[in-house]
Amino acid sequence: MTMALRTRVLCTLAAARRGPQVADLTAAQLQRNRRSTLPHWFPLDRVFGSVPSSVRISEDVATTRAGGVPVRVYRPASQPVTPPLVMFVHGGGWVQGNVRSYDALCAQVAQRVGAVVVSVDYRLAPEHVFPAGLHDAYDATLWAVEHAGALGADAARLAVMGDSAGGNLAAAITLLARDGAGPRIAAQVLFYPATDATLSSPSIQHNANAPILSRADVHGFLGHYRGDADVPDPRLSPLHATDHAGLPPALIQTAELDPLRDDGARYADALRAAGVSVRRTDYPRV
Repeated sequence: MTMALRTRVLCTLAAARRGPQVADLTAAQLQRNRRSTLPHWFPLDRVFGSVPSSVRISEDVATTRAGGVPVRVYRPASQPVTPPLVMFVHGGGWVQGNVRSYDALCAQVAQRVGAVVVSVDYRLAPEHVFPAGLHDAYDATLWAVEHAGALGADAARLAVMGDSAGGNLAAAITLLARDGAGPRIAAQVLFYPATDATLSSPSIQHNANAPILSRADVHGFLGHYRGDADVPDPRLSPLHATDHAGLPPALIQTAELDPLRDDGARYADALRAAGVSVRRTDYPRV
């Protein structure tokens, strides 16, 4: 299908700023790329817009098993009731990105939903391979729930949210929470999530040459992140969990021309088959 005009323009802008393939980058090169946006060549401001002036942004450090991880907190204007808590996990193929890259998105969620959003600056590969980033994201979620009062949020209305690799981590958090010590998660919001590290989804092949994220990129990101982990490990491949029952209701958004489209579609199907309420939106021509 023909790509939408606005999408083509965005892809052209991104391609003009793009460097080598991810798989060809060394750890030192990846570190240099992290100094700017997610990824360094991608015009995020064209996607997320600006930070609403009514949202207050602050920083903190969440206690984790590794010591601590920075978090960025977005608080909406005064609410009539204690606002819900949203834990956001950024994308970037597990190897790039940072919380500041998502300021506009997180602030807009805080404003439009009326929620306190906590965005976690988890450790990145290849310096910190799986499951370091997941442990940071999960532990930061536990910290946010424990400190919900100080954050001004209602921990009983907790949602996890993430995009791409962040969607992978958000989905894995729900599995860890269900099978471990909690917390109780009321909803999961997954934007074009990576859910299958076997890379067997049909869209990986059908959209192999997508301009923003190609099949080669997906292989490269996963190669930097997975370390020695077994690919079907559900913490790495949430689609391959033996049971999806009891997971939170899900909103999953996918894009027709994205290599990860069927990762999201298949995960939605797996959740539905387990009796989980799912709403999936697939955006055509993007």
